[in-house]
Amino acid sequence: MKNKSILLSVALAATMHAEQITSIEYINLTKISSSIANDTLGLKVGEEVNIEKINTAVKEFYKFNYFDDIIASTNNGKLQFLFKEKPSIANVEISGYKSREDDIEILKKQIGINKGQMFSSKKVKKAKEALLKELERAGYINSVVEVDIEKLNENAVSVTFNVNKGDEIVIKKVNYFGSENLDEGDFESVTANKKEEIASWFFTQNDGELNSEQLRYDGKRIQELYLENGYLDVKVENPFLEVDFASNQADLDFYISEGKQYLTNSITIYLNSEIIDPKEIYPELKLKKDRVFNIKRLRKDADYIKTLVSDLGYAFTQVNYDIKKDEKNGTADVIFNVVPGEKVYINDVKISGNSRTLDRVIRRNIYLAPGDLFNLTDFNDSKSKLKRTGFFDDVILEQRRVNADKMDLIVKVKESPTGNIILGGGYGSYDKVTVNASINEKNLFGSGIEFGLSADVSAQKTNFNLNLKNPAIRDSKYTGDFNAYNTNQEYEQTFYDLDKSIKGFSIGVGRELYRNFYAGLRYKLDFIKEDYEYNVLYAGTKVPNQDYVSSSIIPFINFDNTDDYSTPRKGFRAGVSVQYAGLGGDSKYTKTKTYFKTFYSLQDSYDLDWILRYKAQANLLTDNGQINLGDSFYLGGTKSLRGFKSYAFGPDDAYIDKPYKKMFSNSLELSFPLSASAKMRWGVFYDYGMIGVNSFNDIQRSSVGALFEWTSPFGPLQLIFAQPIDDKPGDDTSSFEFSLGSSF
Repeated sequence: MKNKSILLSVALAATMHAEQITSIEYINLTKISSSIANDTLGLKVGEEVNIEKINTAVKEFYKFNYFDDIIASTNNGKLQFLFKEKPSIANVEISGYKSREDDIEILKKQIGINKGQMFSSKKVKKAKEALLKELERAGYINSVVEVDIEKLNENAVSVTFNVNKGDEIVIKKVNYFGSENLDEGDFESVTANKKEEIASWFFTQNDGELNSEQLRYDGKRIQELYLENGYLDVKVENPFLEVDFASNQADLDFYISEGKQYLTNSITIYLNSEIIDPKEIYPELKLKKDRVFNIKRLRKDADYIKTLVSDLGYAFTQVNYDIKKDEKNGTADVIFNVVPGEKVYINDVKISGNSRTLDRVIRRNIYLAPGDLFNLTDFNDSKSKLKRTGFFDDVILEQRRVNADKMDLIVKVKESPTGNIILGGGYGSYDKVTVNASINEKNLFGSGIEFGLSADVSAQKTNFNLNLKNPAIRDSKYTGDFNAYNTNQEYEQTFYDLDKSIKGFSIGVGRELYRNFYAGLRYKLDFIKEDYEYNVLYAGTKVPNQDYVSSSIIPFINFDNTDDYSTPRKGFRAGVSVQYAGLGGDSKYTKTKTYFKTFYSLQDSYDLDWILRYKAQANLLTDNGQINLGDSFYLGGTKSLRGFKSYAFGPDDAYIDKPYKKMFSNSLELSFPLSASAKMRWGVFYDYGMIGVNSFNDIQRSSVGALFEWTSPFGPLQLIFAQPIDDKPGDDTSSFEFSLGSSF
């Protein structure tokens, strides 16, 4: 087609060469502008028609790769170019392979095709070949990909890749030839390709399916494992896969030369002692003399040294290390050579991406300011603190060097929804039908102030709540909060029903004493009314209804160094509060509450976005003269012991029972990704809790289960499926619950 257009131009040469151009027209040209077309043509109105320039221009137009055909013609000096543009790809679908939208979008990028691109048969063919290779890498053999092209109009087509996956290769046996000091279990902890295990359908068992894309890395993972165990001479050849295509089963062979195991001998740090005396560093290193050498500890030591020096302003510190082996004695000398460079100061902090959040709110969460000496710990902690605010989906901090001793700190944020209005209802395992309405905003007018107003009405409970929190009063280190509430709840117990209402408020102030460490004091005033109604078995029993006032102060301390608000992957949260009731009022007691939560990501160790979570809480109630039954602790529900209803364990009989004064619960969770773009995850958990009047273990229960969690625009949502594993007759159990507004 292209040559045909050029020949047509040549054929018109006789009529064009003597003409003068009176106008230039581009017909059906939409992919490039007229100004670009004129620059490409190189001719202007008033000039003579030049066939060589026209032919050259046609060739240049084709190089844009936007056109199927170009025809040039002239009529009495009117020069025209008629373009037939290639259609655009309006839609790309891949059916029969991958189901998650995130995975499909990634796959489109891998095969090099997406909507908006120019359509060409060559591009589609190349994408098809790439898709077949991807299937092969994923362990599918003899796969078939058919392509359907639907013409939507003259300018757009839809491309569909229909995938018929071939057979999966299952690894039945893995051989580690040459391994004498490490065994199969050690290797399986780091490799992606493992042999099929019994009951491979269960999520904890290996299914044995070949992951050919990861196969090339498994040898390096084995080598890394040996280096972590001191085998510095180890050699691992590329793995060999022997496939039986009749059964689609395979044996996988690794050939290993272990060499000898080395012990760490001397450790030397070359560093200017005026910056840091190396003698201060040696005791803190992970590598120790006369212990087995470990490459992972070596790298951690290098990072530790770099952080120490960078925290003194040497932003571009380089820590190089060398390992000198003594093969005869089986020892290794480690040498760190530290090149600090020059001290660097912050020139400016430049913020972008915050269309709503005020600059000052972001700046107060950054530990570096213009004129400050660079500090690597401050740099890393600033990113974590910004993500903990919950205002942003993503936070990127970059260092941009201005000159030898100056740098700009570039802060890029992607804001997330921080407010919502909810009007709806639902059905809960304990509260039955619930109607709720709320207005919540974590970042009021971009100021960082949190505001909430809510009302919940159900068969068991009515709750009205107003809360206001300022995490940085006048951008200082002081925090303030106010909460007013009116709650009425019915408790259905074995021998009686209790109607309990609480009206009150709390007001508190706190301060950041050290980084991530807060302390404060809160005052709380409650007006409490308890009405008891006994069932027929206890109809003659009379216990006076209780109306009392609880006036208390609550000193508290909290620590939080996690790296994200909704889905932390590292760090921990901990806190202690002590409620002293007796500043006037009727109740006189001390209620101590402690909690601890920790998060650990398996991303670095195993390249998996799995998060291990653990939390524990312990509560103590001490009688200082008057404890009312309503002051008791209760165990059960989403916040303490899943698999059992809220308030499942506590005082059963107001006439003969006493308040429960001791309670402990803890949970272990493993969270897995479901959809990154939709912020959805799922997980499995184990819960254990105990409660008692005078001891912790009067009642002990535990449960296991699975959960679905979604960081929705309305707040964190959890669907919980639980199964008690040691429940007793009469226990109030619950197999399904949901939680909105709170996470792990």
